[in-house]
Amino acid sequence: MGYTRCSTAQQELQSQLDALERAECKRIFSEKSSTRIRARPEPEKALKLA
Repeated sequence: MGYTRCSTAQQELQSQLDALERAECKRIFSEKSSTRIRARPEPEKALKLA
């Protein structure tokens, strides 16, 4: 299980996704959200699944 996040629209997730795929993660949670936003639904989903 893996989690990726970028905090700005200009940043990209692909390098993080590639690394998690190389690590053979079966389930990957991703999001783009500002560091100012406290609610992050994707890590919450990952924690519930774990």
